[in-house]
Amino acid sequence: MAGPMTLDTTGNKAPPAGQAGTPMAARAAGPDAARTGSDGAAVSARRLSLVYQTADQPVHALQDVDIDIRPGDFVSLIGPSGCGKTTLLRVIADLEQPTGGSITVAGRTPDEARRDRAYGYVFQAPALMPWRTVERNVMLPLELARRPKAERQAIVREKLALVGLDGFARKYPWQLSGGMQQRASIARALSFAPELLLMDEPFGALDEITRDHLNLALNALWRQTGLTCVFVTHSIAEAVFLSTRIIVMSPRPGKILEEITCDLPAERTLEMRESAEFQRVAALVRAGLAKGHSYD
Repeated sequence: MAGPMTLDTTGNKAPPAGQAGTPMAARAAGPDAARTGSDGAAVSARRLSLVYQTADQPVHALQDVDIDIRPGDFVSLIGPSGCGKTTLLRVIADLEQPTGGSITVAGRTPDEARRDRAYGYVFQAPALMPWRTVERNVMLPLELARRPKAERQAIVREKLALVGLDGFARKYPWQLSGGMQQRASIARALSFAPELLLMDEPFGALDEITRDHLNLALNALWRQTGLTCVFVTHSIAEAVFLSTRIIVMSPRPGKILEEITCDLPAERTLEMRESAEFQRVAALVRAGLAKGHSYD
C-alpha cells in the first residue's frame, strides 16, 4: 500500500496544530511565489455567464458569477448536480468559453494561463494511459514540453515521492488501487509546477475509507506546496474538511449563493469532524444549499 504524502524537498513543515490560515509555503514564499492579477487574485471573475445553444432552447449554465480566489486558498465549489460547478472549473481551465462577463487566471486570460501551463487539472477519473507505467504517465506532460530526459526523470521521482508513490514508478495503472491511480493523476498534474491545481471531484468514486485517507493526503500536499486549489465536490463534509473557503452554488443557472469561510487549523485531522466548529461550518453550508435547492 502507498505511504502518506511526504514533505517536499524544500523542507517546509506543516503549521503547528491550532494555527489556521494560509499554508506555510505560501506565507513564506513571498510576492514572487506565484503570479497574480493586479488585485492580487489567483482567479478573478466578474458577471461571468455561459449559455449553451442547443437544438431546442438555450441552456443557462452560469449566470453573473463573481468570484475572487486568493493565492494559497483552498476553495471548494459545492452545489446540486448540474449547477455549473464543473463548468466553472472548465472555464478557469480554458476548456469552456464564457458567453458573458470576464475572468482572469493569475493575471492572464484563461487561454494565456493554459499556454503558460499555469494550472494542473485532475479529472473525476484518473485518465491514465494503461500501456504506460506510472512513471511514464506522470512524465507525459514533460515529454510534450520536450524537457531534457534527466530533468524529466528527476521531476517524476520528486512528484511520485510527494504523493506517496515512490516505489511504484514501474507499475502499470491496472496494478494500482483506485486511490493510488488518483495519486498518480495528481502527481502528473503537479509535474510542471503549476500555480493552480484544479480538481473535479477526484475522490467521488472511491470508498469512504480511501476517500478519508486521500483527503488527509491532499491537505498535507496543500500545506507543503502552498498551491492554490479549486476543488469540486458534492460532499459537505469533504468541502469543510479541505477548504479555507466554500462557495455554494444554486441549481441551473449556476449562481453563487454563499461564500463561507472555514477557519479550522490549516492542518486537518479526521477527529476535527466531531468538533463544534466543524459542525457549525457544515451547518452553514447545508443552510446555503437549502436556499436554492429543496431536499424534498
